[in-house]
Amino acid sequence: MPTKTSKKSSVARMKVRSTKSSKPRKAVALKVPKVKAKPPVIKPPVRKGYGKQDLEHFKKIILEKRKEILEELESLKATMMDVTTGEYVTENSTYSLHMEQGTDAMEREKTFLFASREGKFLNYLDDALKRIETGTYGFCTECGTLIDKARLEAVPHAQQCVKCKMKKAS
Repeated sequence: MPTKTSKKSSVARMKVRSTKSSKPRKAVALKVPKVKAKPPVIKPPVRKGYGKQDLEHFKKIILEKRKEILEELESLKATMMDVTTGEYVTENSTYSLHMEQGTDAMEREKTFLFASREGKFLNYLDDALKRIETGTYGFCTECGTLIDKARLEAVPHAQQCVKCKMKKAS
């Protein structure tokens, strides 16, 4: 227990201290260096993709399909264009004697549609080759899982697993 004298002396000390600090104090600005907080480094989860052998296998399949498409486009171009003039054929003389001109126009339109479709497929194959180079080939763009090898062999330009593709289709 504190004695009376000790209590008085602590009160007296407080009074002395308070009289000393009765003058207004100047505000002192402390210079604290500004440190920018670095955001935490979040590493993307490591995804185990296909190995080099598998990627080379897929690349070979894609390049073979690409070659087939280019050959098909050349043959379609040859049927659409006159070889001597380099212009698009407007009328096929062998057919126009026997068929209506509407049939000729329909055949030309169908050939253009095939060429357009083949060109689009060629773009898909080129995109797949780019994904192989960047290391993103074989991963589903929707869920991020690895696409089955059998699917990629059947559809080498596939960007989605079967599950996500079925959800999208329905």
